[in-house]
Amino acid sequence: VQLQASGGGLVQAGGSLRLSCAASGRTFTRWIGAWFRQASGKEREFVAAINWSGDSTNYSASVKGRFTISRDNAENTVYLQMNDLKPEDTAVYYCATDSSIRSTVIFAPFRYQYWGHGTLVTVSS
Repeated sequence: VQLQASGGGLVQAGGSLRLSCAASGRTFTRWIGAWFRQASGKEREFVAAINWSGDSTNYSASVKGRFTISRDNAENTVYLQMNDLKPEDTAVYYCATDSSIRSTVIFAPFRYQYWGHGTLVTVSS
């Protein structure tokens, strides 16, 4: 499966962006969808995850209440709505999936087999 992340850009603090992760090559409607991010000089960190049916989600403490993950299985796409953005949200955002993960509490990047190339989000103060 190939993942293509898009929707990043430059936004002022307090603004919003919506990231999309489109899958191709094979359907991943039964697979987990997750977003990670990596700021310059830092390790990649978990942001949010959603199970295949969309009825279970999980967020990191730093984004909970501001970000919302969702998916449209008919479109083979996972989204990340980001509101009230802060300068510390600046990072390259990656979407990821794996055929064997069923839980939304798997936070370690190495557990995910498939990755998109990332989309840069820059939040100015």
